[in-house]
Formats: sequence, structure tokens, C-alpha cells
Amino acid sequence: MAPVALYSVIFLATFILTMVGLGGGLIFSPLFVILGYSLSTAVATSLLLNGIAALSAAIHYWRSKMVDVHSGLPLVVSSALAAPIGALVTNRIDIRLFTGILALVIVLAALRMIFAKKATAREPVTISTIRRVLGGGTIGIAIGLLAGLLGIGGGVFIVPLLIYILKIPTKIAAATSTFIVVFSSFSGFLAHISLADMDWRFTFIAALLSFAGGQAGSRIMTQKLQGRTIRIIFGLVLLAFSAKLIQKVWLSF
Repeated sequence: MAPVALYSVIFLATFILTMVGLGGGLIFSPLFVILGYSLSTAVATSLLLNGIAALSAAIHYWRSKMVDVHSGLPLVVSSALAAPIGALVTNRIDIRLFTGILALVIVLAALRMIFAKKATAREPVTISTIRRVLGGGTIGIAIGLLAGLLGIGGGVFIVPLLIYILKIPTKIAAATSTFIVVFSSFSGFLAHISLADMDWRFTFIAALLSFAGGQAGSRIMTQKLQGRTIRIIFGLVLLAFSAKLIQKVWLSF
């Protein structure tokens, strides 16, 4: 893929995904694997760009007072601790198994984006501290392992869990998810970096574009929740990526 086209994909993916409480790892990780990056390099680069995009968006959400810190803190701690464990597994897993798992996760993420119900305004619901800590901690461990293993932030699964388990309003859930993804992404990246062969010139430019995309996407989300048409289109793009990954696995046998 030409550098200009790759940079364009990175900006566009970040711009759209930060509007729904994600970073960009759902696109970055499979894209880098398809382009032939080694697993450690693909995952490390994806996590770094994902973390920068999430950080950019989280700054805006924080200033807009949309981050539910009390609900997000247990997920921040548990996901940041679990991500390095997932990273250790990446370096020991067969690439075909890794690619197959990544394809499955992307399919699930795509189906959620395509078939998610229309968001409606919800009033905050008071739940017990124990439920917040135990529920959030459990979710965070699963998300951290997923992030470290596959190079994705896990936000596509955090958002519905925040909404339906911790009873957080939709926009607050999306903003809080982005805040959580910052920590799981950077924690996983630090675990991968010693084994990754990074192209720092490419990564620096891509990081700037990720930050810019995160700013643009987050500002649009605070004004108007993402349109369903965009979610469907991006879901179909994810399905196309998963099909390419499955083909890659099939041809490797």
C-alpha cells in the first residue's frame, strides 16, 4: 500500500472510530497483519496509534466532563495490568491461530456496529460500589488481555458492557471507554516494544494523524452521536478485513 493511502486510512479510521468510543486498533491491527508486518510489530504499532487516538479523544471528553471516572477506574487498573499478559501470549502463539482469533473478534465487532440499536437518552442509574468494582474489574481483565494479545483497544466491547452492566448513559459510556482504552493500549504497547521492529519515521507521522483524527472525531461526537449509516458502512469494512484475514489463514495451510 502506498504511504499516502496508508496515512489516509489511519486518519479516516481514527476519525470515525473515536466517534463511537474506540481508537483505531480494529483497523490498524488487521491492516498491518495483512501488509505482512511481524506479529510483534503489527500489534505494537497498532497499540501505540490506538492509544494516541484514544488519548486525543479522551482529552476532549475530559474537558467536556463526559468521562465517568468512578465507573472507569476499576477497568483502567485491571485492563492496564492484564494487557502485558496478553502481550506475552502474542509472542508464543502461532500466526495462523492469532490471525483466526483476530478475524473472529473483528467479525463480532462488525456485527455489533451493524446491528446495534439506535442510541436513546438514558438517565444515570445508581448501582452499588461492589458491582462497579467487581464488574468493572472483570471486564477490564478481559479487555486488557484482548488488547495486549491482538493490538486492539477493546472499546467495541467496553461500550456495551458499560451501558448494560454498569448502566451508564450511551454518550458517557463512549467517552469513558475511550479513556479506558488509553491505558490498556499503552500498557500493551510497552510490553511489546522490546520485541518489535518499529519503523519510527512512519510511526511518528501516523501518530500525528491519529491524534488529529481523535480530536476531530471526539468533537463531532460531543455535538451529535454518530449516524447509523456510518456505523453500517464501517461494519461492512470490518467484515471485508476479516474475510481477508480468513483467506490469509486458509492459504497458509
